[in-house]
Amino acid sequence: MSAAALGLRGRLLPALLRSPWFAPGCRRSLSAMSAESHWLTAEERNQVIHDLKASGWSELNERDAIYKEFCFKNFNQAFGFMSRVALQAEKMNHHPEWFNVYNKVQITLISHDCGGLTKRDIKLAQFIDKAAASV
Repeated sequence: MSAAALGLRGRLLPALLRSPWFAPGCRRSLSAMSAESHWLTAEERNQVIHDLKASGWSELNERDAIYKEFCFKNFNQAFGFMSRVALQAEKMNHHPEWFNVYNKVQITLISHDCGGLTKRDIKLAQFIDKAAASV
């Protein structure tokens, strides 16, 4: 390995390990399954996934995330819905991946810092469903 590559690796690796992507509470290990972690137990996951699927959410095959598409009467309703979700997401410091065209809003929820689905995603999905129902 070249000296330049080693120098770059020497600076990037420590920075990467300090990033949220490697947050200790979110690593998939026994310590990540502690009470204060955000990971779902197998029992919790089975129950919430069942409930979310019943309300129109689906699991993504390519990664540990959930997805739902919402359709509103017009752009104003879609944008109002997105605004309500954005305010809640900011309060939770947990932001969705989303895409909007006119009256359609597609939302994917995943905890990027944990690399998969967590309790935060479930809580936000439940809020999103309530917000959509109130439009």
